[in-house]
Amino acid sequence: MAIDKIYGLTMDKMLSQFLAVADAGSISGAATALFVTQPTLTFNMRKLEQELGVQLLQRSSRGVTLTPYGETLYENARLMRRLHHNMLGAIADQRERSERGISIGSGYSWWTMFLKDMVVAYQQEFPNAPAQVSLGNQLRCMDQLISGDILLFLAHEIEGLSPGVGAEFVPLSTVYHAYFVRQNHPLLARPRSAAEVDAYPYVSSSPAESRHQRYFDSARRRTRIETVFDRSSSAFASNSLAACVDYTRATDAVLRHTHVMRDDFAGRGLVEVTQAEPPRISRMGIYLLTEQRDDPRVRDMVKRITAAAKPVLPALE
Repeated sequence: MAIDKIYGLTMDKMLSQFLAVADAGSISGAATALFVTQPTLTFNMRKLEQELGVQLLQRSSRGVTLTPYGETLYENARLMRRLHHNMLGAIADQRERSERGISIGSGYSWWTMFLKDMVVAYQQEFPNAPAQVSLGNQLRCMDQLISGDILLFLAHEIEGLSPGVGAEFVPLSTVYHAYFVRQNHPLLARPRSAAEVDAYPYVSSSPAESRHQRYFDSARRRTRIETVFDRSSSAFASNSLAACVDYTRATDAVLRHTHVMRDDFAGRGLVEVTQAEPPRISRMGIYLLTEQRDDPRVRDMVKRITAAAKPVLPALE
């Protein structure tokens, strides 16, 4: 089959179905989401593999995973869909003459510390500009960035991120990972080693989702699976930071979070554990699509976020 046929109208539906299968991790799950029958979807996936002459999906009783050929098609099909959506969005913006609307993703910490004030100031400057802020963990925000739902997002730097994702990181600050517990917790008696802290159950405000494993460099994927994607290692995990704080305050569990939320947590009854060893350091900053780094809107937003973060966050080391 000529490769240019894959861009034809007859292939658009199958490519969309392929993306749905890859995201769902199963034919049945994708069929439910797409409102099509499972036999129809199975037939279309096999037809797509026949047309391309390669196996795209590895099938098993647990569902489907992508073969190396499938990974390649997935990355490029996502790009094609994003470009298509961007084109439609650009046309819609021109037609409606929308005024400087912004769409930003962020972790709860950065929203609390400075992003909220920046968004309010932005809308005071542009009163008719709609603002969309999506709060969530870094990998969910990455999903939204790649899909074109947000312009950029603020997060810790993601270690081991695959270059094929097409995202660029603009560092803003250097922070350290801290431990927070309820008042009068046994760990507060003196400085504690990592081993002593690990003896207590811990709370995660960034639960991993297996579908995000594809964002990581395959050479480091096993390490990521054994840490970030080890669901059994935390006693409690929630995308709601408020829920994590409530659970930590009511138990002996330890909330692991960036140290910059220390004052905010103190007002909600949590205290930082003094670490006997040098804490783990990481950078936080802005993620944006490499293809959009020279876009005037992106550059303007990066400039505004940088200015808002500088007086609040620790300096970049």
